[in-house]
Amino acid sequence: MNDRALRQEAETRLVALAGPRATLRDDQWIAIEALAVQRKRVLLVQRTGWGKSAVYFLATALLRGLGAGPTVIVSPLLALMRNQVAAAERAGIRAVTINSSNLDEWEAIHEKVAAGTVDLLLVSPERLNNPDFRDHVLPKLAVSAGLVVVDEAHCISDWGHDFRPDYRRLRTLFADLPAQTPILATTATANARVTRDVAEQLGQDTFVLRGALERDSLHLSVIELPSTEQRLAWLAQTLCELPGSGIIYTLTVANALQIAAYLREQGHPVAAYHGSTEPAERIAAEQDLLDNKLKALIATSALGMGFDKPDLGFVIHVGAPQSPVAYYQQVGRAGRGVERAEVILLPGPEDRQIWAYFEGLAFPPEPLVRATLEALNDGPLSTMALESIIDLSRNRLEMMLKVLDVDGAVHRVRGGWQATGQAWHYDAERYARVARERMAEKKAMLDYIATSQCREVFLRKHLDDDTAKDCGRCDNCTGLGRTSEIAPKAMEAAHERLRRPGVEIEARKQWPSGLKELGLSGKIKADIAHEEGRAVGRLTDMGWGHHLRTMLAGDRDDASITDDVFAAVVDVLAAWKWTARPTFVVSLPSLRWPLLIESLARRISQVGRIPYLGQLRYQSGSPGTQFNSAKRVQAVSRTLVVPNALASSVAQSTGPILLIDDRVDSGWTMTIAAARLRQAGAPAVLPLVLATTM
Repeated sequence: MNDRALRQEAETRLVALAGPRATLRDDQWIAIEALAVQRKRVLLVQRTGWGKSAVYFLATALLRGLGAGPTVIVSPLLALMRNQVAAAERAGIRAVTINSSNLDEWEAIHEKVAAGTVDLLLVSPERLNNPDFRDHVLPKLAVSAGLVVVDEAHCISDWGHDFRPDYRRLRTLFADLPAQTPILATTATANARVTRDVAEQLGQDTFVLRGALERDSLHLSVIELPSTEQRLAWLAQTLCELPGSGIIYTLTVANALQIAAYLREQGHPVAAYHGSTEPAERIAAEQDLLDNKLKALIATSALGMGFDKPDLGFVIHVGAPQSPVAYYQQVGRAGRGVERAEVILLPGPEDRQIWAYFEGLAFPPEPLVRATLEALNDGPLSTMALESIIDLSRNRLEMMLKVLDVDGAVHRVRGGWQATGQAWHYDAERYARVARERMAEKKAMLDYIATSQCREVFLRKHLDDDTAKDCGRCDNCTGLGRTSEIAPKAMEAAHERLRRPGVEIEARKQWPSGLKELGLSGKIKADIAHEEGRAVGRLTDMGWGHHLRTMLAGDRDDASITDDVFAAVVDVLAAWKWTARPTFVVSLPSLRWPLLIESLARRISQVGRIPYLGQLRYQSGSPGTQFNSAKRVQAVSRTLVVPNALASSVAQSTGPILLIDDRVDSGWTMTIAAARLRQAGAPAVLPLVLATTM
């Protein structure tokens, strides 16, 4: 088949994929020809909505027609996979996916791939290092694949805003491919540094096709509202005026849940969407937005790459992302198939505090990394087992292990991770450079909020798009934007909702692994567990969060509980539907906030007429700070005791003990404290704290 016939075949397939009005542009054909005819390695950096998926679908169809093997697409999100499978089927391409939501289908899918009845296989990057898939399926795919596609390829580069260690494993896959196997890497958000990094990993002769990133349907604006109440009230007041349906992004799960709950109270059809949402609920929520049954999804970044709704009318951010590049990618969800889409940023003063939290997920210091390698020298250990040895949070530990795996220092095996024995260099200079790059991105985001220049030019320049010109559409170009005025009734309603205190604290159900020497394993027995507790609010809440963060800030002096916070505590107690009234009040010891905690406990005792027995005690100094569950349980178990005098009173209790502390983070201190009181004879324990991060 000659080039003209191939292009005609591509045109025909495109009509089936995108409708009778679709035409294949010359720049798209250049990419398709490079893959299907010249069998090149191609990096495609084009704006959202340019048609990158059409390139790999049509290249797949042409290559299959020429007798090539199936296409393998590495894709990061389930939403992206679901959309792509549906789109491929419209083009007559038989597509299947392997991911965490279809475990029961894997074996049958492997058989279909082996039988040649699959044209396109989508896999998640995490699947590349599943031992069975990596050792038994991937080698066959590397030999037989007709095309390998890496979607959202900026994730390969640790200079990118959304680096994912699993993507670095693709270097090994690239190296194992036959020389004539074409590769396509696609992204809409790669600056010059990321583009160079990805191209180098694809191979020496990578063909880079980079286009202008202009989105002429987007109308960018920033509305600065000083208080959380104002931002929430503005949303409730304005949402019905916005075109079509859209996405409201938040920086935290807590904010997504809180905003969604409030907007529903105000009569808006919305749903929350975040990383912990059950897969079935995610699918239903996505479909409801696609069908315009919802005005908006209130989402974290879990709803991002690959969600495709051409008529999405608006994207709002309540809180600024950490970089202009990340922001431009998320707002790129809007306006693909409509002439106008509104993109509005509502920054808040708390954004920097949330950014600071995520900074804590950086690559760990060298001593912890060396300790991990040493622990794995003696044989494979699971991540949970490592938690009892290495003091890192689960997420940070897993991230470190993935990086070490990519670097060849560890290897994932059945049962966990094992050291390879290969020499490994801690690249402190590179980690520091990446950290500085992240800091520069945050400053750039603050500059975007404050800029008086064209907002689209500002964002595109941070993507090194030299073709950027004033858009003539944003608030700075036009001098126009949505009003920041808010009706008094809307403000009153938002204020009342945000000042309403009370958050449930669930009891821990399972002990961490690796603690059998303490007699702690499996489920936490009911006879030592605490009941469901309460907090005034989450530290990440839009309402009480700011007040609580300020009150518990590290640079604040210890002081008695303030009247306004105590009034909120009383409201929480009044709304708490406990099965039995507490008999006694007990507090946890605090080296940081002893006056705050004792004053809170004594005022509850006085107002509620519940005797205060005093506080528990650390017998050998404070347990300090630990970052994972196993280490925290070990430390608190060794030190926390019930003083004898207090224990004798607890033994006489006929009802629950109300247990007071300043905050709950992991929940393990409260769990151990409750166990000690239950063992001393308390029939039940009711935790009450000022703040929680759970």
